[in-house]
Amino acid sequence: MVTPIRNGSSSLVELAGIVVSAYVSNNPVPLSELPKLIDRVHAALNEIMNADAVQRTTELEEKATPEEIQNSITPDALISFIDGKPYKTLKRHLAGHGLDPFSYRKRYGLPADYPMVALNYAMRRSEIARGITLGIYGGRSNQPRSGARH
Repeated sequence: MVTPIRNGSSSLVELAGIVVSAYVSNNPVPLSELPKLIDRVHAALNEIMNADAVQRTTELEEKATPEEIQNSITPDALISFIDGKPYKTLKRHLAGHGLDPFSYRKRYGLPADYPMVALNYAMRRSEIARGITLGIYGGRSNQPRSGARH
């Protein structure tokens, strides 16, 4: 029989008992190993509960205020919420910290349209791309290639 678990209504000991009883009902466990199994399950549940509490506290502390978000975006650089340093593009910086743009935005409570590239840097890259006709179908195909075979 599966016992429903409601948040806050069961202690770790009760939860460990439910998990152990479910495990023992489907797996043979020697009687001498039962206390060790209970201890391991209780320790694992305790670790999970503590990790969740620490993660929730960390998430609450890391959320940026609207003012901080606005101040982190400048035309020449984006100020990282990880180390407070300016970057023209955040993607490589985030990867070095094991994050992607989605998880970075989520971690610091940033809007979905929060930029990953500084405006002036993006405009400069766009000008370069247009200068070499990147993205234009047949952009440089009209120019003769050196050493081209006819």
